[in-house]
Amino acid sequence: MTDMNKEAISVLNDLIETSKDGQEGFKTCAEDIKHPELKALFVKRSADCATAAAELQGTVRSMGGDPETSTSLSGDVHRRWVDLKSLVTGKDEEAVLNEAERGEDHALKAYKHAIEKINKHNLVGIRDLVERQYHGVQRNHDQVKALRNQARARS
Repeated sequence: MTDMNKEAISVLNDLIETSKDGQEGFKTCAEDIKHPELKALFVKRSADCATAAAELQGTVRSMGGDPETSTSLSGDVHRRWVDLKSLVTGKDEEAVLNEAERGEDHALKAYKHAIEKINKHNLVGIRDLVERQYHGVQRNHDQVKALRNQARARS
């Protein structure tokens, strides 16, 4: 396996963890919120994250690598979702949306970092996939932020 492939697989595995974190985080939001439209949104976002992770895993396999299968082990990401679980229980929709936005902020940072690595190491084989997923994360972030702002205006 080439060094370029190893670097690409490393970038993709980091994004798999990020996607798995999002999947779990949105699932937690969906479980703990009463508002039916937000519940449906979070269920869909969780499924979208699972789809993104599966797509990344397939790409890692096609490159001869072993894809990541779990959420990140990094303490602050894991704690963020654990904190989310305790914060969300019994909280209003604005609080839940704040936590969802914070999770999306993390995902955006992870994808921006991945794109920087792709450009630095000229990993053109994975650029289109990562950029397409990045734009999806950006849309999710913007939608969650808009919903949070609406909830804030109502309260």
